[in-house]
Amino acid sequence: MKTWFHSWRAAIRIARRDAWRSKGRSALVLAMIALPILGVSALDLTIRNSELSAAEKADRMIGAADARFHDPQYGGVPVLQDPSGEMSTPAKDYKNEPWPSGPADVTRAIPAGSTVLTDGTGSAKLTTTHGLLMTEVRELKAADPMARGIMPLLEGRYPEKGDEVMATSHFLEASGLSVGSTLSARNFDRTYRIVGAYELPDSLATDQINALPGAFLAPYAKAVEKSGLSASAPSLSYLVGKAGGFTWNDVQQVNTKGVTVTSRAVLLDPPAKSEVPMYQKDGWQVYETSTAAQAAELAALGTVVGLAMLEVCLLAGPAFAVGARRSRRQLGLVGANGGARSHIRAIVLSGGLVIGVAAAVTGTVLALLLTLVLQPVLEDAMGQRFGAFHVRPLELLGIAAVAVLTGLLAAIVPAITASRQTVLASLTGRRGIRRSSRVLPLIGLAALLIGGAIALFGSIVSQQFVIVAGGSALAELGVVAMTPALVGLFGRTGRWLPLSPRLALRDAVRNRGRTAPAVAAVLAAVAGTVAVSTYMASNEAENRAAYEAKLPYGVASAFVTDEGGRDVPAVREAVQRAFPVDVRADVERVSVGKPGCNPWGSERGCGRYEVVVPAANECPLYATIPGGGDASERYTPDQRRKMLTDDWRCKDSASSGMYITDSGLVVGDAKLLQVLGIDDPATVKALADGRIVAFNRALVGKDGTIAIKQVTDLAAADKASEKNLPAPGEVTSVPAYLVPGAEKSYGVQALMTPATAKAAGLSTLPLGLYVSTDRLPDGEQRQKLDGEIAKLGSEVELHLEEGFVNKNGIILLSLAIFAGLVTIGAAGIATGLAQADAEADLKTLAAVGAPPRVRRTLSGFQCGVVAAMGVVLGSAAGILPAVGLRLTEEREQIRFHEQNLAQGWSGDSPLPDLPIVVPWETLAGLLVAVPLGAALLAALVTRSRGALSRREAT
Repeated sequence: MKTWFHSWRAAIRIARRDAWRSKGRSALVLAMIALPILGVSALDLTIRNSELSAAEKADRMIGAADARFHDPQYGGVPVLQDPSGEMSTPAKDYKNEPWPSGPADVTRAIPAGSTVLTDGTGSAKLTTTHGLLMTEVRELKAADPMARGIMPLLEGRYPEKGDEVMATSHFLEASGLSVGSTLSARNFDRTYRIVGAYELPDSLATDQINALPGAFLAPYAKAVEKSGLSASAPSLSYLVGKAGGFTWNDVQQVNTKGVTVTSRAVLLDPPAKSEVPMYQKDGWQVYETSTAAQAAELAALGTVVGLAMLEVCLLAGPAFAVGARRSRRQLGLVGANGGARSHIRAIVLSGGLVIGVAAAVTGTVLALLLTLVLQPVLEDAMGQRFGAFHVRPLELLGIAAVAVLTGLLAAIVPAITASRQTVLASLTGRRGIRRSSRVLPLIGLAALLIGGAIALFGSIVSQQFVIVAGGSALAELGVVAMTPALVGLFGRTGRWLPLSPRLALRDAVRNRGRTAPAVAAVLAAVAGTVAVSTYMASNEAENRAAYEAKLPYGVASAFVTDEGGRDVPAVREAVQRAFPVDVRADVERVSVGKPGCNPWGSERGCGRYEVVVPAANECPLYATIPGGGDASERYTPDQRRKMLTDDWRCKDSASSGMYITDSGLVVGDAKLLQVLGIDDPATVKALADGRIVAFNRALVGKDGTIAIKQVTDLAAADKASEKNLPAPGEVTSVPAYLVPGAEKSYGVQALMTPATAKAAGLSTLPLGLYVSTDRLPDGEQRQKLDGEIAKLGSEVELHLEEGFVNKNGIILLSLAIFAGLVTIGAAGIATGLAQADAEADLKTLAAVGAPPRVRRTLSGFQCGVVAAMGVVLGSAAGILPAVGLRLTEEREQIRFHEQNLAQGWSGDSPLPDLPIVVPWETLAGLLVAVPLGAALLAALVTRSRGALSRREAT
């Protein structure tokens, strides 16, 4: 034991001294191992610090209160909830009964003697230095001790008067205001002074202001209603403090009154799942990950970690071999003084141990420092503040152990190779005869065949992506194992090459021990890049083929539906100024009720309209059955499939395109037809004659009219809907013209002029516009329009049709750059080792009069040969997983398509046919540019002249 300890201590001291002497090589290997450790450790620290403790969550949710009482809007019926109070459902099953809805009296559920603080939330368009900004308005007495922790104060003070507010820092930044500024709201004549700035720790990017209860929302709602618009009702909750808090039994007691509770005591000590009645109800069970799924996740994680370690080992292994080769005289002296082969192996392995430990320490320390320094940046990116800084030593030690293990694994092969050299060969510098293993290529071939068979099985027979990925990984490992034999096959092409590349290729083939790892490292990186690139290129081709334009190319649309279209004129003018407009078509929408109602508003005095589809034109699969029921269940799967594919009433093509309004009814003029590219004189004439132009024949009845129903009593309509009965309302029939052929209307199902709508007794409101452009707007014009729209503070649905846009180009370029860097790095390491090995040959060339440039060109070709072999093999190996995954996806989509047809869900979609596209641009860059760049770089950094000395006997 003592001898073993002293021998290893001496080996580690020698390895540490050698690492310090060869600082460049040591730094390179350390960086290769430390960078992944840095990234994984930083990720671990970030995730752990973003996970809040139960106490921290409670402080942010309910402050210093014992509970928060919510109204789930179930009409006060008993409810069930989860322990956090975020999910709830009525305790009773309402399968064949109307679903309960409406407010509950929360105050009735608050225990007597409790301390209560109201917390109301609404929204308003607030004035800013830039215009208007839709902002969340919160009424909570933030200075109360019970609210401590909900909105931490950053600057100034809390509001104390009715005309004072404080704002989140994000709102101040977005609005251009500051503490001391004043603000108001649209349709509101009151002004408020900002007296403080705060933040919401769980939502840093929220635009919010805080006022005292009753100081803003109630008077603002009166002002909005006075202007003829509808104000949304604020949501209200209650912070409650009670001696002893609220246990899980207390929470369930409150649930019987139709109120949900977020309790501090329950958050800190949640009940078991078996004690939560909600989890026992159908559809609300908590499903835990199965053992098989967990095993699959662990296997996938292990595969990724193993492949990453293999890549680092393949890159770092030749670097350790370079060190062992340059220290062969030292190792020979160890053997000459009685050292055994185990001592030689220990010295080389200690080099991996020293570098691995240094990489582990460096990566972990840098991860800790970077996480601390970049914590504000990470918090802003994640949109939430971290809790207390947590460090889990066991996790970091496990990650660091991977670095040490990687260093040891990378040094194993060089250690074994160095220990096999005789003392005489090490002292004299002789290389001897090296033979490649004949077993390893056979093992690699077997792994390649088995892995390919597994991937083929997964893509053709099975539908599991894991099987395809696992088989592809095994096949790639097989190719890596076959690399020495494949390098030998490349050597047969040397007879047709000039002197320098022939020498480089011969040297690479004769010294496969150093060439194969570098080639394998390049192979692994390029294979992954080619696999991902092929998959993404194929996916891009699929998306391009499936892309459906929402509008004609170069056409833009902008719609505004809130506040009765009040901002539509301003939006129209903004688009006219910013874009190179050719034809502009203003459009309106049909409105029922007060002018300020939203299309889907349910406020008092609001309504809606429906385009009635004649019963004869309704698809039998989707027909409404009085009393409830699914009409498609009347038919067999074959009948459903036949209806979906053959019955025009059941096809979806008529409803494709951009969603505009309910039923696709738009009010406009002939300019809209021109913008949409519909050039039919008969259609233009019918529109001018006061008829509705219909693009969907399902809307037109046998009498040639379209029926429009105005629903004014929404409560009666909802009750009728619960019974699957038509909504009551006044029906108006308008003469229609069905556009012949299959004109593409881009979501417009029917079009009528404002005069036709008025004649039919229909009220209209501004909706927006369509514009065709002379040319596609550039980035500056789009930014100008975005800025003008932002000043309005309205929700504008803006779309510019520019055709299919590939969003994966930058990713493909990044992957190619990554593979190129790995290739150049691996090839550079192999070149350094080759130069150490070929020093005698270079001296011989110089002695016989070879020009100085031969040394430089030989070095370049040595690097280029390694890069070219790795790129060629990696490109071939990377195609397999991508093809397998695409075939698996195709089979999965075909299965879903058949299920949809059988269930009667969709019939107009074609049979999936996923293309497989090879990214030739990426491959060309890898096959040509990367090896050429590696060769040129190696040639540039190599000295033309070496020191001429006596050539040693070999």
